[in-house]
Amino acid sequence: MRAGYLVVALLLSACPGPSKGPSASEIRMQKENEITALWTQIRGWRREAKMDVDPSPIMIAAPPKSVMDAKRVCPEAHPVPSTCADVCSIAENICDNAERICTLADELGKQDDFAQGKCTSAKTSCREGKQRCCGCSDKEP
Repeated sequence: MRAGYLVVALLLSACPGPSKGPSASEIRMQKENEITALWTQIRGWRREAKMDVDPSPIMIAAPPKSVMDAKRVCPEAHPVPSTCADVCSIAENICDNAERICTLADELGKQDDFAQGKCTSAKTSCREGKQRCCGCSDKEP
């Protein structure tokens, strides 16, 4: 009988226990790193669209409530001429990144100034990108 306990004890010691996942601080760091990467990408797209790298302080002071609100700049289903396709595509990419940034910011909490600030900046960039797209479309015949 003793040998049976010894075998069970050896088997249990050889089997790894439940794997320990990342700590809360590691998860926070991963989310902050993803926010930074997405935000950096937005700044690159803004430059590509010939916009200032960061949204204007005036626009930041009155940000859209959500990314969906930021997208509601153009009339529904407005036609996009081919000459505006690049700037409108960039605006869509910015808004997609803004969605993800704000989701991560919400996961990190309303008290996280870093994440919430990047969300505000991203929503504002989305609005400005959409304005640039609509403005380009309005100029076309």
